[in-house]
Amino acid sequence: MGEKAVSLLRRRRVKRSCPSCGPELGDEEKKGRGNPISVQLFPPELVEHIISFLPVRDLVALGQTCRYFHEVCDAEGVWRLICRRLSPRLRDQGSGVRPWKRAAILNYTKGLYFQAFGGRRRCLSKSVAPLLAHGYRRFLPTKDHVFILDYVGTLFFLKNALVSSTLGQMQWKRACRYVVLCRGAKDFASDPRCDTAYRKYLYVLATREQQGVVGVTSSRACDCVEVYLQSSGQRVFKMTFHHSMSFKQIVLVGQETQRALLLLTEEGKIYSLVVNETQLDQPRSYTVQLALRKVSHCLPHLRVACMTSNQSSTLYITEQGGVYFEVHTPGVYRDLFGTLQAFDPLDQQMPLALSLPAKILFCALGYNHLGLVDEFGRIFMQGNNRYGQLGTGDKMDRGEPTQVRYLQRPIALWCGLNHSLVLSQSSDFSKELLGCGCGAGGRLPGWPKGSASFVKLQVKVPLCACALCATRDCLYMLSSHDIEEHTSYRDLPASRVVGTPEPSLGAGAPQDPGGTARACEEYLSQIHSCHTLQDRMEKMKEIIGWMPLMAAQKDFFWEALDMLQRDVGGGGGPPAPES
Repeated sequence: MGEKAVSLLRRRRVKRSCPSCGPELGDEEKKGRGNPISVQLFPPELVEHIISFLPVRDLVALGQTCRYFHEVCDAEGVWRLICRRLSPRLRDQGSGVRPWKRAAILNYTKGLYFQAFGGRRRCLSKSVAPLLAHGYRRFLPTKDHVFILDYVGTLFFLKNALVSSTLGQMQWKRACRYVVLCRGAKDFASDPRCDTAYRKYLYVLATREQQGVVGVTSSRACDCVEVYLQSSGQRVFKMTFHHSMSFKQIVLVGQETQRALLLLTEEGKIYSLVVNETQLDQPRSYTVQLALRKVSHCLPHLRVACMTSNQSSTLYITEQGGVYFEVHTPGVYRDLFGTLQAFDPLDQQMPLALSLPAKILFCALGYNHLGLVDEFGRIFMQGNNRYGQLGTGDKMDRGEPTQVRYLQRPIALWCGLNHSLVLSQSSDFSKELLGCGCGAGGRLPGWPKGSASFVKLQVKVPLCACALCATRDCLYMLSSHDIEEHTSYRDLPASRVVGTPEPSLGAGAPQDPGGTARACEEYLSQIHSCHTLQDRMEKMKEIIGWMPLMAAQKDFFWEALDMLQRDVGGGGGPPAPES
């Protein structure tokens, strides 16, 4: 028994070492198996070729075992082979520091998932995946179909169609067939209302090669806006801009007869033009005027980073994290701010600055409420709260941004007609979908009566979900992971965790201390350009609306200026009694 125990202990004397080199065997095993062979002795090309047949998840797990496999699994040659296996028709790997790894992960994680609100079945379905798509960057559901834009500028047209099931029955399926609508697209937009029945046309911002002057063979790349019918994908209108103007984003605002197209340039300026959608399908041509928007004309020092809109309002986020608002109807203005004091029906493009304590990263705009997410991952809600769509736990309207304290660091935020959705990530890296507001029609799965606070919905969320959107009858979630683009939140300083309310900071103050000073200098120059005292006071009222002040502070300054105007108009006597 003693000799057997010694022999067994000798066999168990195995030295743990790097998995790539293999364990050191005992003397008896060396005699039986011969000399061990290390993976490091293989040619690098052979190791990369063998590893490239692993699934992406197993490849990432293998790269976490040791330093050698981390370097091998992170090599661009391995990811190039994986990318070719996942997308054989992919022509270009894209750009970036690690183009092949980025392309492979984009194509491995891409997917569009949807769940219908009506019916008995409450399962998450996946749409058809275009083989030519290089990841998914944006998507937009319309009345009958879904449009998807990939990372190389190809816009896909995913159609709903009747297909035969395994039992021989015909079923109506969403996004089960696809075609390429156009290439070279930068951005696209449609009617900003939540109801997809109004989305008749699709506006695509694209780059096209234009022929030069006569006698010159070279061509120039010019930006243009192409309009397509969402039902058939037929192009019905096209607008081409000068080659010196380069745009990166397009949004729509207004009614069909006065549809305003807002275009954001690479320099952060906003241009607008107005078209009549009811005349787009008529075979004629007409000229439209491209004009600088008032937010860029009156505040030339601001550089807008992104914008979002609905039918009657537009929200701008600057590069410094400031937020400016345009509201075009008095009803929506009252829902958002609780007052009509600063609303001017004759000047609806006047930008209004929101007072926020930190830099804003992204936002969501509903019909009469909005959501903002700052650099610390805090969520602020504002506007109408009749159905509890602000998630504050009550149904009281908020005229100023109010923090939802129990919810932080969201991945995506969406605001609809009378409900809101938040995509968040738990501690174990799993995703979950939270919602609040009206639950009628199944729009909050699991909560048919709705909720005034954000609650977890009964929806299975994909692991790499990054964006979401809801229509009247369906919930959509976009899955895609870009290793070079991710929202990184800062840790909240200890002085801001517990204490008094934070002071109001101007747009861009944390990042650019001179931004506020330059804005004040611009305001003073505008006041100095006015010739009369009355004109200067009117200009001062307009500037107060632009400045990031609290609503009570703005009301105080406006009332004080009104008193001064009455005193000056009455020759310095006592003001007339108000009715």
